[in-house]
Amino acid sequence: MKTLIFTATYNEFSNIEKFINKVFSLNKKLDLLIIDDNSPDKTFEKIINLKKKFKKLKLIVRKKKEGLDTAHKLAYSFAKKKRYDVLITMDADLSHDPKEIPNFLSKIKNNDFVIGSRYMKKGKNKMKFSRLALSKIGNSIIKFSFKSHLDEFTTSYRAFNLKRLKKFHLKFVKAKGYSFFMETIFLLTVNNYKLLQIPITFLDRKKGNSKIPRFELFRTLYNVILIALNLKKYWSK
Repeated sequence: MKTLIFTATYNEFSNIEKFINKVFSLNKKLDLLIIDDNSPDKTFEKIINLKKKFKKLKLIVRKKKEGLDTAHKLAYSFAKKKRYDVLITMDADLSHDPKEIPNFLSKIKNNDFVIGSRYMKKGKNKMKFSRLALSKIGNSIIKFSFKSHLDEFTTSYRAFNLKRLKKFHLKFVKAKGYSFFMETIFLLTVNNYKLLQIPITFLDRKKGNSKIPRFELFRTLYNVILIALNLKKYWSK
């Protein structure tokens, strides 16, 4: 399967080289796309230097910070245009272990979408307590609202089988910020795609600062409520 790994960066200078090395150390025929929003810490300059070493490393630098959701939409369009079979998205801060990529590749063959779950059996979340509590509560509320078999909705560690998702595109997702990840799963669900979760271990970042605003969980829950109030409209499509 022709596979593209994607991550978005903004001020990840201290993590990006280790992340890139970990991805390419898998000895898989993988391409890696990084979209950087003109990081003030010059993350993109380090990536440019690493492109000399890694021929399958691709970089798009945008002029300004445009948001995580738009970066994922751009990556999805890039993958479709370049005729990749699989797109795997993940974080660049080493909270997602690239060693789990082979497991995603194994499972995505017979599924439309695979998400790495911190909250299913054998999944682990090593966030600090305050963030862990908010994340776990938020995902539980989403699970209940969507009546889903999944236990995880907000992590970006996920795989798309582009050959099977012929009528789906991330451009259909309207939510912004981290709510984008939740609504993506909702749209896949209501369109009857085959979704699978696999356990992952989520590691708290050791270097750099989290990009998640404190109000983000509340915005996500607000969007859950909006969707819940319009479930009949969604299910009737």
